[in-house]
Amino acid sequence: EDAAQILKHLEPKQVQKVGMAMAAIDDLSQAKISAVHNLFIEQIQSFSTIGFQSEDFIKKALTAALGEDKAASLIDQIVMGSGAKGLDSLKWMDSKQVANIIRNEHPQIQTIVLSYLEPEQSAEILAQFPEKVRLDLTMRIANLEEVQPAALQELNEIMEKQFAGQAGAQAAKMGGLKAAADIMNYLDTNIEGQLMDSIREHDEEMSQQIQDLMFVFENLMDVDDRGIQAILREVQQDVLMKAIKGTDDALKEKILSNMSKRAAELLADDLEAMAPVRISEVEAAQKEILSTARRLADSGEIMLGGGGGEEFL
Repeated sequence: EDAAQILKHLEPKQVQKVGMAMAAIDDLSQAKISAVHNLFIEQIQSFSTIGFQSEDFIKKALTAALGEDKAASLIDQIVMGSGAKGLDSLKWMDSKQVANIIRNEHPQIQTIVLSYLEPEQSAEILAQFPEKVRLDLTMRIANLEEVQPAALQELNEIMEKQFAGQAGAQAAKMGGLKAAADIMNYLDTNIEGQLMDSIREHDEEMSQQIQDLMFVFENLMDVDDRGIQAILREVQQDVLMKAIKGTDDALKEKILSNMSKRAAELLADDLEAMAPVRISEVEAAQKEILSTARRLADSGEIMLGGGGGEEFL
């Protein structure tokens, strides 16, 4: 029970690491426990807590690390303790499950649900639909500005009946071009490209506005040195290597210049010796870094420069 309460407040990467460590632990000696305890005490004063950004990620990470049976009770405790009800219940479901739940609903309801959920989960859900539906929903999200509280509450009540919960009033502001851009950022590159082309055919101005608001890997050039350094502290070395494998020299130099001389030299040597990497692996690594950058921006630790020169806090 205590573990579930703590996991609710960890970042996604931390949850994944803890879950994998939990699965690997056998017996611990008192000496090892004391050593870990002392290390924790030393580091706690400089530790900065940031709330998790994706409930769906916690479910997936724990299930992958511990298996469905071992993870089930822990996930249940987190869900109950988080007060997840109504629309919030969807955050804990597998993306395919959510897609199946809303598949036969009116497109406007689908639009509200996708606007309400985290962009990464919404992107996974959107990918479950045919291309024509993806286009329609993305354009609806881009055009959505707000939802009347009464309508949102009614939708919450529908979800409550399905999951035997009760949800309180939620903020009615959602949707819009930025919401559509955020979801597009998390889509598979091929789906993202096809969807953007389709939007451009229907509404060229909207496609340009969405593209301007999307934060892509090349936009790291617009992040100041302090921001780059903050991002690098959160990124694993192997992910960074794959991500910058195919970048241009200017961005590569910007990243290397924000590392210590020794770390930059080691990374440069590793890149030279690195075997060919699949494009899909490079893109996945870049998306992971972008996810970290967006999380840091959302918490106010860094500022991101978008494709259109706009800054997002």
